[in-house]
Amino acid sequence: MIKYDFRNADEKIIGSENGLNIGHEFEQYKDRIKDIIASLNQRKDKPGQKLQWLNLGYNEETLWYVKEYASLVEGRFDNILVLGIGGSALGGLAVTNALLKPYWNLLTKEQRNNFPRIFFLDNIDPDEINSLLDILDLKKTLVNVITKSGDTAETMAQFMVIKDRLAQVLGEEEYRKNVVATTDKQTGVLRQIAEQEGYKTFVVPDDVGGRFSVFSAVGLLPFALVGINVDEIINGVKDMDLALKNTNIHDNIAAQNALIHFLMDTQKGKNISVIMPYSSKLKYIGDWFCQLWAESLGKNKDIEDNPIMTGPTPVKAVGATDQHSQVQLFNEGKNDKIINFIRVEEFETELEIPQIFSYTGIGYLGGKTMNQLMNAEADSTKVSLSDYSRPTVTITLPKIDGYHIGQLLYMLEVQTAIAGALYNINAFDQPGVEQYKNYTYALMGRVGYEDSAQTLQDRLNSFSAV
Repeated sequence: MIKYDFRNADEKIIGSENGLNIGHEFEQYKDRIKDIIASLNQRKDKPGQKLQWLNLGYNEETLWYVKEYASLVEGRFDNILVLGIGGSALGGLAVTNALLKPYWNLLTKEQRNNFPRIFFLDNIDPDEINSLLDILDLKKTLVNVITKSGDTAETMAQFMVIKDRLAQVLGEEEYRKNVVATTDKQTGVLRQIAEQEGYKTFVVPDDVGGRFSVFSAVGLLPFALVGINVDEIINGVKDMDLALKNTNIHDNIAAQNALIHFLMDTQKGKNISVIMPYSSKLKYIGDWFCQLWAESLGKNKDIEDNPIMTGPTPVKAVGATDQHSQVQLFNEGKNDKIINFIRVEEFETELEIPQIFSYTGIGYLGGKTMNQLMNAEADSTKVSLSDYSRPTVTITLPKIDGYHIGQLLYMLEVQTAIAGALYNINAFDQPGVEQYKNYTYALMGRVGYEDSAQTLQDRLNSFSAV
């Protein structure tokens, strides 16, 4: 199992002004945490609670269909192109970057064990899209378009472009074999198009928000298509789920981290949560976590509809890279952050530093390994931060594989749900996102948004007059 260490957030290490008396706080909150965990598990099967993501590790039917489809199309495509944004892409990016060989798309087909390359279009930048289409052979590309609602403007605009290109090169009948849609089971524009055009489809389950969907077909399908062992991921999720059902805070690492972050924010003014993995393979975990943490906890009303304006701000960093860009701020800037280190005990490979330049000041590096240097960098940064009374916690993976990545992401999901309950907010909606969506629909001329278009135009004109 992954391990969690909170000692460097304790007042014994960094002082009472910036640290917590964690043992005391665990005792103070043990009943509240017990109630929160019990409530989450009691409500998870109730419609409308947005908690079905807690059951994704046990959806054997989806797992079977994903593996079957991946087996059926194996060897047919050179490329997988995932169209999605936010939760439809960030989990896929995080896991494939972690579990595939580095520089996967630059490897030969033989080096990839005959599995395809994988590309994520998670933005609508025309230069990026055009450049990718210039290099992809669409005849040999399987397009996975992902949107629960089916009318996400960015994703569907991407798909309209790609569908048109596919039809041009393959014909109106044959192109359908190069499309697989992941969307709502019954409703939405993409469901309508998929049934009319005859696409193979997978389902985004009801009551699973996008940022909690990585262990549904949203993530599992792309993973299986490039040869990632999805059974191993799900086994990690199930084992972590069993551990996190424990209502005793002393034995529940998700509850511990949720409470520490909540108290650091509300009692110590640490309203910025930095996630800093010491592994390039894990760098997109930061992107995924930023959406999970920000969209879930950034709310202006509590569950009783009282105004609160809350939510810690997530920041992503990567060790050792960001020791040379952000750690100066972390150490000497405003003491308003808690840093989450993610460590790896055993890297997949080892790289020795040659014993050369012994006559210079860098000779001491010779004969050591990059593995030793990475761990030394992480230890040094942790101690340095404690010297400046900056709180840190550390999550340690025995190694980077599907089992432990499944554990890590699921633990962070549960941590987020518990934190939402501590803040007394709805961690599973995102009303602040809907406003800009409505304005976008209005600007682009969508029927039914004429009033919003007029309001938006008036606002834009008022900006110009200032």
